[in-house]
Amino acid sequence: MASLVPWRQHLCCRRLTRCDVRSHPPAVLNRSAPLVVLFFFSLFLLDACQHSTSKTAIEFTKIPVADVGGPDKMDAIEGRATGVRPGQQLVLYARSEGRWWIQPFAREPFTKIQSDATWKNETHLGMEYAAMVVDPGETPPPTTEVLPSRGGGVAAVAVVKGQSPESSPAPPKTLHFSGYDWIVRSGLSYRGRSRNSFDPANAWTDENAALHLRIAKNQDGWTCAEVQTTRSLGYGTYMFVVRDISHLEPSAVLTLFTWDGTGTDENRRELDTEISRWGYRENENAQYVVQPYYIPTNVLRFNAPAGVLTHAFHWEPARVTFTTYAGSQVSAPTRPLNQHVFTSGVPKAGGEVARINLYLFGKGDVPLQHENEIVVEAFKYYP
Repeated sequence: MASLVPWRQHLCCRRLTRCDVRSHPPAVLNRSAPLVVLFFFSLFLLDACQHSTSKTAIEFTKIPVADVGGPDKMDAIEGRATGVRPGQQLVLYARSEGRWWIQPFAREPFTKIQSDATWKNETHLGMEYAAMVVDPGETPPPTTEVLPSRGGGVAAVAVVKGQSPESSPAPPKTLHFSGYDWIVRSGLSYRGRSRNSFDPANAWTDENAALHLRIAKNQDGWTCAEVQTTRSLGYGTYMFVVRDISHLEPSAVLTLFTWDGTGTDENRRELDTEISRWGYRENENAQYVVQPYYIPTNVLRFNAPAGVLTHAFHWEPARVTFTTYAGSQVSAPTRPLNQHVFTSGVPKAGGEVARINLYLFGKGDVPLQHENEIVVEAFKYYP
C-alpha cells in the first residue's frame, strides 16, 4: 500500500499515527488501528490529488444556427463547464467573415458559470462558436483571427460548428404599418450604453393601424421593443407622428432613426430624433443627433411639449434638416416647434433602414419604475 501513496502523504500518515498512539492508553490500543487509518487516509489523499489535477472541460448543450451573422441576428447559446476553479470565467466567441468576435458584446466579455456548472448567454450568429474558460485577470481580445490554445491563463477551449440551416429558428415577426413591412427585433442589443433585451411581444398594431411599442417586465427584468423597415429608403423626408410622450419616465428612450446594420461601427448612417431625459429629471427631453453623438456639434437638445407631435428629418447629400411640429397634420405653412440643420458629418445614403425603438437607459440617476408604452400613429416617407 505504501508504494501507492506519494512521499508527502506518507509523512502526513506517520504524523497522524503518532498522534493516534499518544491519544490512547497502551492497554486498549488496537495494534491494527494505525494501518486502518493509513489505508483510508491514503485513499482520501489519492482521490483529492486526482480531483485537483482534473482538467477543465466545456460542452455545448444549445448551439445556434450557422449564419454569416450581423448586428441584428442573435440567438441563445448554452452549455456546461466542469472542473472550473473559483474566479474563473467563460468567454464566448462567434466566427464571421474570417474573424472571431467576442460575445455578446465587447463591453460584456464574460459569461457567468453557475454553481451547477451550466452557462448560457446570447450570441450574434456566426459560422462557428467558441467558449473558453479563463483565469481571473485575463483580458480577452474583442476580435481575433486565431483563438488562443489551452495554457497560461486559458484553462479550456472548445469550438463547435453552427447548426445546419435546416434547424434554423422561425422567421422573425413582421408587422404591416403605414404601408411598409417592419421586422420586429428579438434578442439582445446595446442601446445608449446599456444592455437591452428585445421581445417581439412588445410591438403590435391596433385596430386603428397605429403602432404600439412597450417596455415590459418579466421574471428576468425589463424587455424592450424595436421595429425596422424591410428595405432601405435612402435620401428623402422621414416623418413620424407620435402621440403624447410626456408620460415617459426619465430612463425610457424613444428613438426615431435610420441605421445601417451592414455598415461599420464608424459609419452606421445613423440619424436620430431621440425622446428621453437620459435618467435625469431635470434634463431636456428631446434631441436631434447625427452620429457619433460625442461630437458636440452633432447634437442639439430641446424640450418637446405634451400632445401629438410630428418629428421629421429631410436628408440630402451633406445636409440633414430636423424638424418637430405640433399635431399630426403637417403642411407647408405649418410653423415648426423646433428645427435644426446639420451640415457637418452627415453620412451618405447606403444600406440604412428606418427604425423605431423604445428601450431602457440604465446609466442615469432615476431607474425605471413602471412599464412604459408609446404609440406611433403614422410613418411617412417622401423621396
